[in-house]
Amino acid sequence: MKMEAREFIYRLSLVTGIGLVTKTKLWQAAQTIQRYDQLAVLAQEVGLDWDHTTDLIANFYSPALEEAMVKNAKVPSICLLDEQYPVQLKETATPPLVLYYQGDLSLLQTPSLAVVGSRKPIRYGEICLEQLLPEVVKQGYPIVSGLARGIDSYAHQVALQHDGGVIGVIGTGLDRYYPAENQALQFQVAKKGILLTEYPLGSNPLPYHFPERNRIIAGLCTACLVVMAQTKSGSLITANQALQENRNVLAVPGLINMTYSAGCNQLIAAGARPALTSTDLLEELANPVTSL
Repeated sequence: MKMEAREFIYRLSLVTGIGLVTKTKLWQAAQTIQRYDQLAVLAQEVGLDWDHTTDLIANFYSPALEEAMVKNAKVPSICLLDEQYPVQLKETATPPLVLYYQGDLSLLQTPSLAVVGSRKPIRYGEICLEQLLPEVVKQGYPIVSGLARGIDSYAHQVALQHDGGVIGVIGTGLDRYYPAENQALQFQVAKKGILLTEYPLGSNPLPYHFPERNRIIAGLCTACLVVMAQTKSGSLITANQALQENRNVLAVPGLINMTYSAGCNQLIAAGARPALTSTDLLEELANPVTSL
């Protein structure tokens, strides 16, 4: 039986043993030749060797993948074929093939502000969010973050306290909570905003999931705000991904002798706009970078 594009993309998203770039290439190759039942041909098109091709075919039609297809079909989701899939994310280098969600999909069509920063709850960072974010959410811009400890979580809490939109992007399945203490916040985000993941049910918080999640945060937002980030941190990785995707990046300046401000100060030195007031954020949100 001929396989249709929708079944192919969902199966491909669940395949293990190949990375995001290879999955993206396989999808693009399938779209080009408009064939979704010729895995060996597609694998050859993207340069997979024989061993990887054999593993891919075995995995693609395995009982375990069939079971995962049935299990995850019960979860609300969108894929690259759907009109509801956010255009700005679709245009990134490696967009998620499938997004599972809980909540209000319409928030993904709205210009938004990503907020990333230190995992440690430093009071200076919290004060900055309390001063900067209320006016942003009042103007209708959702806050995108990763529900990590520290700045991520506090950004969502401030947004929720002011009845703002929230978009939470997690690095697990929707049935997992990481960190565990954020379970109540995750419920709130799903109820009052939208909770997103590219990982199927049962997916645990594996280390490589979080850089992958960060690219979704960077791809969804119109502008990215970095608060209290060290020079070598996931927050700076997200900021650089945002820059690569032509997003505006702002940073909250900090003391020059504080390690948790070093990354932000470095971004500002490299040309990022200092975030001093809500007006700085609103101006960047209203004037997105356009690709050349």
